[in-house]
Amino acid sequence: IKIEDIKKEKSIGIDLGLKDFATISNGETHTKVEAAKNYRKLEEKLAMAQRARKPDLAKAIHAKIKNTRKDEHHKLSTQLVRQNQAIFVGDVSSTQLVKTKMAKSVLDAGWSMFRDMLKYKCNHAGIHYLDIDERYTTQLCNVCGAHTGPKGRAELGIREWGCSCGAIHDRDTNSALNILVRGHAQLAGGIPVL
Repeated sequence: IKIEDIKKEKSIGIDLGLKDFATISNGETHTKVEAAKNYRKLEEKLAMAQRARKPDLAKAIHAKIKNTRKDEHHKLSTQLVRQNQAIFVGDVSSTQLVKTKMAKSVLDAGWSMFRDMLKYKCNHAGIHYLDIDERYTTQLCNVCGAHTGPKGRAELGIREWGCSCGAIHDRDTNSALNILVRGHAQLAGGIPVL
């Protein structure tokens, strides 16, 4: 789904990820923004430039990766700010995930840069922006509230799961819905849900 296909809504929850860069939900519709994987696309050319001891070429490839990622983040963040009145984003920690086998993908995603862009654009436009504690958002059923979903890094491969209440969930969509609910609770002055 392209960025332009995201419909105008009042508030959205965003679950950032690696397979899909972002899963966006307004409670009724759900959109997945595919991960661009800019580094992965040019990784081979970069390695060849480094092995051939061509630092200028390697530097140019790094710049291209950075600029492409930045451009994509600017386009998506601008689109989301124009279309929404409140944006809630899961506070996934890239610093912890960088220490795992997923380090290249985590760094390639650029979550921190994207969140920073969203924050300053929301502040400028007068849009509500909140980083939401995303602990247990994939495990917690958004229908009945039971903790029946996949747990921990060991179960990252489980993309869909069924709850004991009968609901079938996509892992990322369920997380985005839970982030949206927690965001509304915080905006309303409620106690944060854990």
